[in-house]
Amino acid sequence: MGSGSSKPEQHVFNADAPVRFSQSVVNGLQSSPETDSTRAKDTELKIQQRVNSELKRIRDSQSKELSKLTASLTTNPPKEGDKPAPDQRDPNTLAAHLSSPFYQDYKSPTGPPADKKPESDRTHDSVQKEIMDLRQKLDSRKKVDKVSPEVEKAKENLVMCLRTNDRRPLDCWQEVENFKAEVGKLEKAFIQKAGR
Repeated sequence: MGSGSSKPEQHVFNADAPVRFSQSVVNGLQSSPETDSTRAKDTELKIQQRVNSELKRIRDSQSKELSKLTASLTTNPPKEGDKPAPDQRDPNTLAAHLSSPFYQDYKSPTGPPADKKPESDRTHDSVQKEIMDLRQKLDSRKKVDKVSPEVEKAKENLVMCLRTNDRRPLDCWQEVENFKAEVGKLEKAFIQKAGR
């Protein structure tokens, strides 16, 4: 256990013969204008040029892809020959879902109404009108009932207790039980009402 040293050992190698360089190598090194810093800068410039050329190549390919996709998206419906085969379409897309024979609008079991305009005829005003109609439908839906005052009071008591006993929240067990009881009453009333 203590017999080995914990410090790393150093090895020094001594050459048996003196190391000699030829005069041409020495002259070449002395006459070279390059230094370590200039070589590092040159390497850095080459790397930057390579990265820039790769980025430009990727950017060009992406812009070609984007222009191809933009050209393929039209406001006119595609011709029969342009439609992809059903097995080539991605089944996870919205278009595949809507064109599915199993999809039906929940309001109209027979599909979209006949008075709907095709998408190519849509204008800003028609889309705005459609949005307003949807908002009115959403606003006309049944609102959530107000919480009873007993539940609201139990909730306020619980919150107040937890704030005053922020270091000892288990001291609020009575308020928690009161809140649970009031919520339980609401649940029972909802189940009775829904069961009718």
